[in-house]
Amino acid sequence: MAADAAATDARAWRDARKPFWPLALLVPALPFLGWATWRATGGGWAWWLTPAVVFVLIPVIDLLVGEDRRNPPDEAVPRLAADGYYRWLTYLYLPAQYAGLALCCAVWARGGLSVAGATGLVATIGVVNGIAINTAHELGHKRETLERWLSKVALAPTAYGHFHVEHNRGHHTRVATREDPASSRLGESFWAFWPRTVAGSLRSAWRLETARFRRRGRSPWTWRNDILNAYAMTLALYAALVAAFGPGVLPFLALQAVVGFCLLEAVNYLEHYGLARQRTPAGRYERVDPRHSWNSDRTVTNIFLFQLQRHSDHHANPLRRYQTLRSFDSSPQLPAGYATMVVAALVPSVWRRVMDHRVLAHYGGDLSRANVHPPALRRLRARPPRPPAAEPRAG
Repeated sequence: MAADAAATDARAWRDARKPFWPLALLVPALPFLGWATWRATGGGWAWWLTPAVVFVLIPVIDLLVGEDRRNPPDEAVPRLAADGYYRWLTYLYLPAQYAGLALCCAVWARGGLSVAGATGLVATIGVVNGIAINTAHELGHKRETLERWLSKVALAPTAYGHFHVEHNRGHHTRVATREDPASSRLGESFWAFWPRTVAGSLRSAWRLETARFRRRGRSPWTWRNDILNAYAMTLALYAALVAAFGPGVLPFLALQAVVGFCLLEAVNYLEHYGLARQRTPAGRYERVDPRHSWNSDRTVTNIFLFQLQRHSDHHANPLRRYQTLRSFDSSPQLPAGYATMVVAALVPSVWRRVMDHRVLAHYGGDLSRANVHPPALRRLRARPPRPPAAEPRAG
């Protein structure tokens, strides 16, 4: 009887946010808004509209709308996961992303922008391509060959093709451990984390991919190498853009790529900050579960990021499609959505004030259970982080 009722409820359940998921495609449309405003006004400031929308307007709306912690019923998940509507939204991001890149290359090649305008142009497409890495992340976790290849297409503009290998086979295995270059540590600033994760992720990806071929007795120097064919896509893309707009676009392509992958690494920084998997009596790390990723149920940013912020369920169940990800009471919660937290991460004093006491509260005040940055250990022991006076204590 209970099973019949659950099945009836599952059939009746509808995703209330279904009409709003296409808003994720607003991000790759923003360069066209900047272009139209620039053409209408002639002001280079128009190219700062995209960063303003992403890091100012969206966080304000996110704050006003608040959280949505509702989960789909388990019985509805197979139907929800099979709905091609959600899949096509991720596919559609890519042509819009590439059209925006071509537009910005054309504007750069035309010349005449002020320093502020040119910088805004780089920031505009860098932000779009950085957020596209999130689309690549969603596609790259799937078993379907088409989606995995489209993941590399989304990564090509930022020249970060190794992410496809390192994230899936490295980060997901070592997350929330000292061995993972993409898991930030308590007391580690973003600026200390950045060189460690950029260099460490690239090294790890190459080791993982070469080991895969050597286990088969083959050379890694083949087009089947997922790092090499991903970077070949970048070279082909850049060559096509140079052919279309001239070699003068190469500095622009390099700068926007740096902005894009820096945005990715800022997100990596906040997703597992200070969290640690403990050793079992056998000496192995405990299994990954929702306690090992920071979660956010902010409605608006979850829609714009294909629910990446439900990161706890993603790590516990990597193959789940974004529309089926759940919120768990056991997950540590960020105080805001990713758009806000990325800005906070760039200012170490603000980040420490906002996050360090939350890490400690998650571990019941036991610093030894957190993933601590060794140079910060003495400071943290001498002055354990405490919540600001205006903020209620955890629990």
